[in-house]
Amino acid sequence: MKKTIFYLFFAVFFVTLTSFSVHKFYMGIYQVNYAPEKKMLQITTRIFVDDLDKALEKKYNKKLHLATDSESSAEVVLLKKYLAEKFSIKINGKPSPMKFLSKEMEGDVLVCYLSINGVSKINSLETYNSVLIDWNTEQQNITHFTILGEKQSFLFTESVTKQMLKF
Repeated sequence: MKKTIFYLFFAVFFVTLTSFSVHKFYMGIYQVNYAPEKKMLQITTRIFVDDLDKALEKKYNKKLHLATDSESSAEVVLLKKYLAEKFSIKINGKPSPMKFLSKEMEGDVLVCYLSINGVSKINSLETYNSVLIDWNTEQQNITHFTILGEKQSFLFTESVTKQMLKF
């Protein structure tokens, strides 16, 4: 219970600071919800866009302009490729491809919407999250899960990039 309160505190703290253009901490927030009636995992990511641009520039050796008027379709392809490489979920031990649905800006945070379809039953959920950790080892990613009425949160860091949930 204390862990959940701790993670929720940081999530609220993160959201309240998203209106500032300069930040001194490196955190991403992820929400994973299971919608059994739709047989789908619904995923929302919240990542500081300037950090994401820098990480993608480092990885792909290209100057990027995500979520600006200068953004190209090739940059969106690189974003999708990066997210698929750095953030993944295995359902019942099987890799589950995520579908990138859309993205939008909230202040200086890029919000991405993803889904995993065809999820009829969940016994286990293994999550890998190393988004931006390759760019900055201080990066932390909080991931909140709401699965079958159960809520859990995990902190992903340089030393902890995988977590397992069992139901």
